[in-house]
Amino acid sequence: MKPEIEFTGIEDVTYVPAPGNVPGLTMAILAEDPEHGVVPRILKCAPGTDTSANGVQVHDSWEEVFIFEGSFTDLEPGRTFTAPCCAVRPPGTKHGPWKSGTGARVFEVRYLRREDA
Repeated sequence: MKPEIEFTGIEDVTYVPAPGNVPGLTMAILAEDPEHGVVPRILKCAPGTDTSANGVQVHDSWEEVFIFEGSFTDLEPGRTFTAPCCAVRPPGTKHGPWKSGTGARVFEVRYLRREDA
């Protein structure tokens, strides 16, 4: 079950290195619900972050993202996305790697729908 969390400043959450080997990429998991496969988090990348070392990403879950600060370029299509903007990706969608010259912060939620499980 996901814990209840009252309004908290995004500077007050704990950021840790994100999975993979990408200097400057950190994340704060906000309220994981492993029973239902829901993981809301904030990804924070420092200026100059490049996720090429992680390669193209494909998830077995839905992914919804909202860039609320900064920008990054998805290197596969060569498109730059600037705050505020959002995306909704079904399972199996290829995306990344990406690079951010300015830095960025992104709210992301991954989840499984029952019919997808």
